[in-house]
Amino acid sequence: MRIALLSDIHANLPAFEAVLEDLEKQKPDAVYCLGDLVGYNVWPNQVIGLIRSHGIATIAGNHDLKVAKILPSQDECSTEKSSEYAYKLVGNKEREYLLTLPRHLKLEFQLNDDSLNMLLVHGSPRSINEYLLEELPEDYMSEMLKEFKTDILCFGHSHKPYHRIINSGENGADHFHHLINTGSVGKPKDGDVRACYVILTIDASASTKTRYGIQVDFIRVKYDVEKAAQAVELSLLPYAFADNLRGAY
Repeated sequence: MRIALLSDIHANLPAFEAVLEDLEKQKPDAVYCLGDLVGYNVWPNQVIGLIRSHGIATIAGNHDLKVAKILPSQDECSTEKSSEYAYKLVGNKEREYLLTLPRHLKLEFQLNDDSLNMLLVHGSPRSINEYLLEELPEDYMSEMLKEFKTDILCFGHSHKPYHRIINSGENGADHFHHLINTGSVGKPKDGDVRACYVILTIDASASTKTRYGIQVDFIRVKYDVEKAAQAVELSLLPYAFADNLRGAY
């Protein structure tokens, strides 16, 4: 089975459209979005519309939940630049959609007389705001994976893609876990300005007893970065958001 995982679109319509076009070529069996549809750019409603029209199962990100406190803007005369402007652009219907998204999704696979549990979160199973960085201690990650009974943990939030395998087995018995950060579609922070998403392939040999049978491919997609950056500059969003899209981290 081939599963596409994407996250952190952040209202970047040109990047998301390019990813959707690439997904048409990849033809995965399922597509999941791990949150943060909005923030940092000017197309939140268009991005939400495409997520819904394509039937992409989506969970809430921390930026999506910010719309609970920041209402649509009624002041069309304002000239003050603010990061909050990104959330004021979200329409009422789109706001309602974001606030009813689930916090996580759990999938279970039965292969080779073995059960593989996959958990999709935005930050971590413990907190939507937690950053699961690649360099976190193995003991910390292993404890969390056991706590939430997860063999494949997929997440975003940090915008830095990686695939890490941890063996938490004891007494000579292997138990392999996969941690997968999908990177970011709309605001990469790993030095590559291209949109990023994951194709996760689970084949018939997959098992917690082996590290094989699960393949993670990071797909990078070119898009019109200048179009996205200039849209920020022509809006009431901070200019720094445009610089970040061009790779200024």
